[in-house]
Amino acid sequence: METKSDNQNAGWTKLHLPLCALLVFFSGTFLKANGQELKIVKSGHHSFEVPASYLEERENIPSFWLTTIEEVSDFLYHTVRKGRIKVIGTSAGGRPVRAIFYGKPRAEEGTTTFSGSLGFRDVKAYRGPDHDKTVYLGLAAVHGGEFEGIVGMVNLISVIETGQDLRGKEWPEINKIMEQIDRLILIPMVNPDGRARIPLRMEAYQETDHTVHEFLNTGGNPDGTIIGWPQIKEFIPLDFGKPGFPGGYPNDAGVNIQHDNFFGTLQPETQALFDLAERERPDLVINMHTGAVYMNLHRPFSEPVLKPAFNSLYKYVHSKLASEGLQYTKNTETETNPERAPQSVFNLDGALNLHCGALSVVVESPSHSFSGKTKNGKTAVHTPEMLLDAQLICHQEAMRFLAESGGRSKWTPAPKR
Repeated sequence: METKSDNQNAGWTKLHLPLCALLVFFSGTFLKANGQELKIVKSGHHSFEVPASYLEERENIPSFWLTTIEEVSDFLYHTVRKGRIKVIGTSAGGRPVRAIFYGKPRAEEGTTTFSGSLGFRDVKAYRGPDHDKTVYLGLAAVHGGEFEGIVGMVNLISVIETGQDLRGKEWPEINKIMEQIDRLILIPMVNPDGRARIPLRMEAYQETDHTVHEFLNTGGNPDGTIIGWPQIKEFIPLDFGKPGFPGGYPNDAGVNIQHDNFFGTLQPETQALFDLAERERPDLVINMHTGAVYMNLHRPFSEPVLKPAFNSLYKYVHSKLASEGLQYTKNTETETNPERAPQSVFNLDGALNLHCGALSVVVESPSHSFSGKTKNGKTAVHTPEMLLDAQLICHQEAMRFLAESGGRSKWTPAPKR
């Protein structure tokens, strides 16, 4: 379900967004019996109670920090010239899901399904005659309350289009590596419903207290306490009719896309991703999330044969992060050990792997809202600038890994017949 875009028309999105996509606002304040001030946040057809203090925005928001639906849309239609913007689907709440495409797609389809190619012992039969093309897919904001991935994706697009991120910092390696990859697809906001539910551009910094971020991201109770992780995953879909705030995790149907019913009726956002993956047959999917002390790649629940590829990817990314001071230590031998990677459960990334054969990996970023603590109790402070550097380094090194390793056809070559 793709539509051509007019990249010159920056106002297109505001004219065509459904009304519910725009109606995210405060509707007065009132005091609870315990004296806590609450605000009513309306998003689409739903209203939620949120402690007023949780909706305080950061002062002096950096110019490179673009995270809202309107900011991202305006940026894309004003900036993208080398790439092409397409609407690949519509969210449960009626909001467009946009992707930006660079390079040429695979020209022809294969002769079998992905599963069939595994049975045949040669993924080339699924990937098609140009199986050796390398295709990179970047995802952000599968959880709408995780802003860091959005910022990273927007600034990556700026680098590709202008040679600089929105701070004016040049990233020559990114554009050099871009020339070695055949196809690049970036989705800055997979879950616009979840993002629209949080009426902030940037959360206030809370030192080491994660309460506000978790309330806005994973949801909370009327008294301001958080539902908690992984407790938020116990009920999918969430009942928006119950008291409390669902956070940015679910779409407007109450479903956490990262844990959709992958073998049942899919949410429209998930279906859009599956359709895209079927057409493009990506080699590597980088799925940006927020939830780490230092940026960390998670080992996916995927085909065992892809373990060596993940181990190599982990070393590429973590080595550069460590050398730039964005890991626990600068000891690259320690920081690049892939055995340290947390093991993911079956989720969207495992489903994408089984759907199209891609190595799909969750990357967890630190939060701009609070600082985590290391095992020895040290506070790991990340400035917004450091968070952006980590995002761009991750994409840069993941693309480098793809370009230098050659993609899925090289990772799992067919046996000699």
